[in-house]
Amino acid sequence: MSTEQPQRPRSPWHAGERALQHNVGVAERMGELGSRIIRDQIIEQHHAFYPQLPFVVLGTVDPEGDVWATLRDDEPGFMQAIDPYRLHLQLPRDASDPADRGMEDGQAVGLLGIDLLTRRRNRLNGTLKRSDNHSFDISVEQSYGNCPRYIQQRQLGIRSDSRPATAQWMEQLDTDVRDLISSADSFFVASYVDDTPSGRQVDVSHRGGKPGFVRLDEDGTLTIPDFAGNMFFNTLGNFVLNPKAGLVFVDFTTGDLLQMTGDVELILDSVTPSTLEGAERLWRFSPRRIVRRSNALALRWSTKPDPTQ
Repeated sequence: MSTEQPQRPRSPWHAGERALQHNVGVAERMGELGSRIIRDQIIEQHHAFYPQLPFVVLGTVDPEGDVWATLRDDEPGFMQAIDPYRLHLQLPRDASDPADRGMEDGQAVGLLGIDLLTRRRNRLNGTLKRSDNHSFDISVEQSYGNCPRYIQQRQLGIRSDSRPATAQWMEQLDTDVRDLISSADSFFVASYVDDTPSGRQVDVSHRGGKPGFVRLDEDGTLTIPDFAGNMFFNTLGNFVLNPKAGLVFVDFTTGDLLQMTGDVELILDSVTPSTLEGAERLWRFSPRRIVRRSNALALRWSTKPDPTQ
């Protein structure tokens, strides 16, 4: 009679994620749930979801090791799952986008598919496979859904015919940029680690709250609350091991993007209700490189009122 024990699925959590899960007392539960929640393939309902989207959020790492978040848009159908293990994106190169330098063949990439009207979102990370300058595939390492919390509903409007302006690199945040950050109810953040079993792993995710939930200091430092969530700690777990981030703020009425890459400080203690309302922990972001891209997106959105308010 065989005495071999059944082999447990490999945990999808890396050391940084496990450290934060342990810190809040959910490590055992997340250890059990992880392999059921996070898959190595695109499930059938996500096969149908991605082709419906008119834009995608991507996270990449440039040759200097800086991480960037970006949005790219096109007509729905530009994303198609070739099979359960590959997502195809029909997107041309864009030299004005600092994230583009991290989109070479063989590089790690993070992806977020999100519908701002239904608030549905799915995350994916893997390896970029490129054979030309007009499209690429992503070989899936991890794929999973996220809940709709903290996503402001938005109605997609008419596409603009305006062409994007040349990227404007900035030494510091000017008044217009500060206004965009201070009034924002959402942004996207990219992060990465290098010491996972599969090598480099890039993540990109959504962050949202009430307008003004990001605190902007005079020196350009951003303080960001981390609200109650799914306890995955993908982004913050990456910060534990590699305190770098790439942020992108969207002006949904103009299609402008503000992209920044810089350094992170995690604040796990000394968080009180008066610090930032609802925050369970905080992180501070200090930008090192900043670029503003006018009309980077052809899409325009309007805010959908919340009937409960």
